[in-house]
Amino acid sequence: MKKNKVLIQDLITYGIVFLMWGLVLLMETTGSMTSLLRGLLVPLCIYAILAISLNLTVGILGELSLGHAGFMCVGAFSGAFFTRCMEGAIPGVGLRFFLALILGAVVAGIFGILIGIPVLRLKGDYLAIVTLAFGEIIKNLINVMYVGRDASGFHFSIKDTTSLGLDETGVVIIKGAQGITGTPRAATFTIGMVLLLITLFIVLNLMHSRTGRAIMAIRDNRIAAESIGIHITKYKLMAFSISAALAGVAGVVYAHSLSTLAATSNNFGYNKSIMILVFVVLGGLGNIRGSMIAAIVLTALPELLRGLNDYRMLIYAIVLIVMMLFNSSPKAIEMRGVLMEKFRHKKSAEKEAA
Repeated sequence: MKKNKVLIQDLITYGIVFLMWGLVLLMETTGSMTSLLRGLLVPLCIYAILAISLNLTVGILGELSLGHAGFMCVGAFSGAFFTRCMEGAIPGVGLRFFLALILGAVVAGIFGILIGIPVLRLKGDYLAIVTLAFGEIIKNLINVMYVGRDASGFHFSIKDTTSLGLDETGVVIIKGAQGITGTPRAATFTIGMVLLLITLFIVLNLMHSRTGRAIMAIRDNRIAAESIGIHITKYKLMAFSISAALAGVAGVVYAHSLSTLAATSNNFGYNKSIMILVFVVLGGLGNIRGSMIAAIVLTALPELLRGLNDYRMLIYAIVLIVMMLFNSSPKAIEMRGVLMEKFRHKKSAEKEAA
């Protein structure tokens, strides 16, 4: 019975994604898709993936991380760097983009392991501060990094492009604060939706597995989990690295939706990590479907309300407050429980009558 309920809930989550996909295709075929909405399609997928992946750390594992934008940055630059380097070696933008997605996930996952080994020993605010510092360090390192390639190989510098010492065939790939230019814009809404479905599949199946139950046991009571033989470090590191890898995938998609990728505060700064955390909190900690919907609504809402310049941020703030109350207020949670119980009783009564 419980398995059937879980399966139904998961199918509803997948159904919401397919419904949104079908709605967008319908708008495209009927010509009702505006240029503003078309420009939001890929970012909606990116932020939904980021919200789901961060919920794995914050909601399922129960650890507060503020460095998610840092893992996104790692994935974005590693994927864009690979794509630029392989322009002549691998024909076809699609294949390079696919390999860049894998590379971005692997590199971000490795960073998740390297950061997670020392960081996950910390708790609460200390963990949040250290992960926040990681995100800022990564962003600042990329801003001072110059990487070029010529016939003799790769050249690195933290000064300027002239200090790379490239020959006449040399090409500068990473230009410090200017970032990487010339990345092919291979990311599409269809690719974003496929990656969103894959992300949902990974996270939902992890939650319902034995590993997921062990992770949630650590979240609920670490001492009790350790007393029954659950390896705390192993499972915490697994959840953290998977979350980082999925953020890296979102970063690769983000990098290939722009012609110029720069490690600015707007792209990968502190505010970006906070914004992703807002999606998770408003959608509900541990609620994968809720965080996905919150990411979609709160990403699209400011742009769709741009015509109401005087009231846009007021409406946005009201929606934030209402969503917070709906998901976190004890009275609202109690009311939802009562309504669900009434609905179940009504359905059971209808079945008995039939």
